[in-house]
This record gives sequence, structure tokens and C-alpha cells, in this order.
Amino acid sequence: MSRTVLVPVDGSPLSFDALRHAFREFPDAAIVAYHVVDLFRPDYGTLEGLDSTYEPMIGTAAWDRAVDNATDQLFAEVTDVADEYDRSVVTDSDIGDPKRLIVEYATVEDVDHVVIGSHGRLDERRPLYGSVTETVVRRVPVPVTVIR
Repeated sequence: MSRTVLVPVDGSPLSFDALRHAFREFPDAAIVAYHVVDLFRPDYGTLEGLDSTYEPMIGTAAWDRAVDNATDQLFAEVTDVADEYDRSVVTDSDIGDPKRLIVEYATVEDVDHVVIGSHGRLDERRPLYGSVTETVVRRVPVPVTVIR
């Protein structure tokens, strides 16, 4: 039985599908929605407020506000999903490489399971997962459920 389930969220419909799956399948677990703002792909997912012409802004107060506003908006939507299931959700965020930080979070925070959405790629030479999901599946020390 999982006590803590990590759900990486990026604002995409698939990340919300993963969140809903976690609430349905792990009714007694604490659900942690974790968002990583990717410095190199700020337009990844569907978060508004982070312009892909961001480079001159990194580290400025304006960039910090844009990141905070976009993350607050995302977590408001995450809370709305939790409310659909009459559940609470823990939210956490970071800035950096999503692949590395999701694996690190799952390991350091001692989660029991990860549920992650995958955009997937249909290429015979590669696994059917996106690069973030592929890395998480290969490197986290706990079971991973992939939602497509």
C-alpha cells in the first residue's frame, strides 16, 4: 500500500489525467503534485505567463514573478482536481531540469509510488515515453505508473 504518491505536473492534460488517476487508485495515500519549471523549455506543458523569449529575464524580479504566477495558477488547478475527489493535495515546485529533479524528489522525499503522464513518441527506435517519463521510469527506486 502506497503512503505517498508523487505526481509530476506540468499543466498538460496528461499531467491532470495522471493526477486524477492517483486520486482514484490511491485513496488512502498522500498525493504530492510536483512542478518543475524547466529553465531550458519554459513553454513546455501549457503554463501561460512564461514567454519562450525569457533569457534576458532569468534571475530578475519580473521573471521570478512570472514563474510564481504561473506556478500559483497551476496549483490552483491542481487543488480544483483534488476537490473533485474531496481530497487534499500537497504541492511543491522547483526550478531546473525536470528529469533530474523528479528523480531526486522521489528518492529524497521517500515516496512510495510515482504516477506520471507521458506525451509519448511513436518511434520504433525509442521507447514510447517522452524523455522525462523515460528517465523517471528508469531511475526512480519505486514503482511508476505511466498514464497515456
